[in-house]
Amino acid sequence: MNKAKMLRELFKKDGVIKIIGAHDGITAKLVELNGFDGVWASGFEISASHGVPDANILTMTQYLEATSIMNDAVSIPVVADCDTGYGNSNNVIHMVKRYEAAGIAAVTIEDKRFPKVNSYIPGRQELAPIAEFVGKILAAKNAQQTKDFMAIARIEALIAGWGQEEALRRAHAYVEAGADAILIHSKSSTPDEIMRFAKAWNFSVPLVIIPTTYPMITLEEINKLGIKMVIYANHGLRASIKAINEVLSEIKREERLDTVDSRIVPMSTVFELQGMTKMKEDENIYLRSGEEPIKVIIPAAGAPHNQESLEPLLQDTPLAMLDVHGKSLLQRNVETLNKSKLYDISVITGYKKDAFTVEGVNYVHNSKYSSEHILRSIMCAEDKMDGKTLIIYSDILFENSLIERLRSVESDLVIVVDNSFSKSLERNKKLDLVVTREALPEGGRILTYGRLYTVAKIGSTFLEEHRGAEFIGITMLSKRGVEIFKKEYHKALAEYGNNPFFEAGNVFQASLTDFLNYLIELGYDVKALQVNSGWMEIHTFDNYRYACSTAKSL
Repeated sequence: MNKAKMLRELFKKDGVIKIIGAHDGITAKLVELNGFDGVWASGFEISASHGVPDANILTMTQYLEATSIMNDAVSIPVVADCDTGYGNSNNVIHMVKRYEAAGIAAVTIEDKRFPKVNSYIPGRQELAPIAEFVGKILAAKNAQQTKDFMAIARIEALIAGWGQEEALRRAHAYVEAGADAILIHSKSSTPDEIMRFAKAWNFSVPLVIIPTTYPMITLEEINKLGIKMVIYANHGLRASIKAINEVLSEIKREERLDTVDSRIVPMSTVFELQGMTKMKEDENIYLRSGEEPIKVIIPAAGAPHNQESLEPLLQDTPLAMLDVHGKSLLQRNVETLNKSKLYDISVITGYKKDAFTVEGVNYVHNSKYSSEHILRSIMCAEDKMDGKTLIIYSDILFENSLIERLRSVESDLVIVVDNSFSKSLERNKKLDLVVTREALPEGGRILTYGRLYTVAKIGSTFLEEHRGAEFIGITMLSKRGVEIFKKEYHKALAEYGNNPFFEAGNVFQASLTDFLNYLIELGYDVKALQVNSGWMEIHTFDNYRYACSTAKSL
């Protein structure tokens, strides 16, 4: 149903239609979110947003552009305040064609001389001759292309002080010319004028009012008078001016920002109003490049474990949210991934989930994080894993060059390893160590040309002489690799359940490395990409201190 027909249907239903003023896309969205029936594309608000008087200073094109932006932002009808029609009947014909083509549900034109002045300004309020305005109504109705589009005649006789009789005379003439509704306007401080007009009206077409100067009238009273539409014309703009002015004044006075936090919305609210979520959903469906899209899963649910030197820092903060010289560890990793044009990032939360405040990621909560370990956390995001997927532990920092190397390899199941683990061993005894079927090259300077090595086994309990490299916590799954991962996980769950599963007590407590060993035993090739730089873990306070000092130099 188009919006003009939606508005027509509202006029057929019982009750008062409630619309409210807006001047841009975001205020129009707020109107819709708050449950109003439609948007009033207020000429007063639009002109004020440009910083000029409401006196036909802006052109029709400028008003139409603002109105179209509002209309595109919402799914409810928009009624446009079109002043006097921007000129004579020729201008009205042009205006109706343009506004109707833009999908606007209705236009309102007022019976004053062009150029008009806002109705609430004392002094010049010059009415057009009835014949002239009848000509405009006829022109508007003949110009429209669809039967549902509405032309509402706004009567300014009470504004100009010409009285009830003149207002009624004009209203009847405009209805004869084809007006779809009559907007009777008043700047009285009480609703008495409007009540007298409504009681004298024959309701040959519906009545519309704008109770800006008589705000005490209630919706129930409006309904009893038979009035069909009420326009709350400019309260959004006036509220925002007051709020903005107060916030700006406080920032200037206090010379800091945190004192106004409780009076402003978070950035996430703005992103939602902008349609950022929908945009990202559309990107996932439609955005194509020469490269296969990659999803990212960051399991960050676990509580502190075997990290004694970091324990004081992690009482109220998950490790992924530790501040690393002004940015959280997670924020830095998200920015690194974004540099590689990876934006579809899901973070699995658990311990202190409310501490996760990084924008631009999807959060998936593992409510059983205290009894279930990293493999189960990864599978909490199973529905996100529908194509090539990168799994990254939350306790490491890495450079995007490493990600670029990894995304160029072609294999279903690839882990990243580093054979300089002996230095790490001195700082952290429990590492995930890897044995490969082929010998890894040794030395500080090596060339591998992206060669992949076949993983024989992986875990933390090998004899020292069998250790080849350290798994750094980054895994890439191709689309087929994801299918293997999910299929075999559910088989393992059914087969093992609460029984021992490699180094874990059961599948629910399994690590990613336990599951990789399971895949290897099933005969799948798990490959290793060797690096010897470009990353670091944060397992100890010394790691953390070094990360902060490194970030400081960036």
